[in-house]
Amino acid sequence: MSSPYRPIPLSTLERLEPAQMIDRARGFRDELRRRRTVRSYSSEPVPSEVVDACLEAAGTAPSGANRQPWHFAVVRDAEMKRRIREAAEEEEREFYQNRAPPEWLEALAGLGTDERKPFLEDAPVLIAVFAESYEMRGNRKIRNYYVSESVGIATGFLIAALHRAGLATLTHTPSPMGFLNEILGRPPNERPFLLLVAGYPAADAVVPQITKKPLAEIASFH
Repeated sequence: MSSPYRPIPLSTLERLEPAQMIDRARGFRDELRRRRTVRSYSSEPVPSEVVDACLEAAGTAPSGANRQPWHFAVVRDAEMKRRIREAAEEEEREFYQNRAPPEWLEALAGLGTDERKPFLEDAPVLIAVFAESYEMRGNRKIRNYYVSESVGIATGFLIAALHRAGLATLTHTPSPMGFLNEILGRPPNERPFLLLVAGYPAADAVVPQITKKPLAEIASFH
């Protein structure tokens, strides 16, 4: 049996001089340092072409066996956003009142979060990210590989792309999130991974005063 492997020459990677590489790397680092998680949004619409291009950027992410096990459900409809908020807040109330251990609540205290999630209705765009554990081709179930890792990488690409386009984002993970399958009509082979909020910050938006760990704390060199 012949192999399906059909390689082609690599022609897409631009070779840069070291000084250019350093400049680009530091520029991208500095741009991402300006990214902040935002919880207050303007209702101003976002061009669909912007969201489409960012989703296409996310779709370039590497994945296990190139199975691309993700689905992005873009929500702009006000009624759907209302239903998502109601379902999410129900889970969040249970989390804050009954599920969360004291140390978790203590960790969240400095971020100013609680069970109220008005951004789920205020923001112009919600992107529900689903992880596909398997595909259905007719009656045949095709397993996907390294699903969480692959979808996590694609989501990171998406967040960076939205930031690059001038939009604020927030990653929201109410647990459990099965309500997203019901509201958005997604099949059982798709597991909600997270809910990404995107839009322009409100004029009076504020963010918590936080710091990020320095390089020496997040990396080792051998």
